[in-house]
Amino acid sequence: MNKLVVDSTGNELTYQVIGAAMAVHNQLGPGLKEEVYERALEVELNHGEISVHRQHPVTVEHLGEVVGIFYLDLWVADQVVVEVKAFSHQLTNDEVAQVLNYLKANGAPVGLLINFGRRRLEYRRIFPARSFGPIQRTERDTVLKKKP
Repeated sequence: MNKLVVDSTGNELTYQVIGAAMAVHNQLGPGLKEEVYERALEVELNHGEISVHRQHPVTVEHLGEVVGIFYLDLWVADQVVVEVKAFSHQLTNDEVAQVLNYLKANGAPVGLLINFGRRRLEYRRIFPARSFGPIQRTERDTVLKKKP
């Protein structure tokens, strides 16, 4: 029997989380609020006996003082950041940048960006940025539009 393909973190955890997200999406479909999918995914992971913390706080410190707090939608098995979205549009670089910030803040090896808001589940595995400089954000309204 073939072994499950592993991601670059060397584990199968992201595949299990994506499978759980697919089960939630198949059951609930698109059109609900983000918080509903977040809670449903937490339930699905708990039923699969995968540890998960919802709205997990991560602090950013500078010179020993807290300068920022991020709340991860889901923190799975103390390894994977999961950011849940319920957008009718496709995921953009803005959402990817959000996950990259979370990865940098807590040092996690991988993040998952999951969008339940479309007809088909959309997901991306995101790995921490290397030393390529600051994370660039692209605003949706700066996209070039065709002239009539």
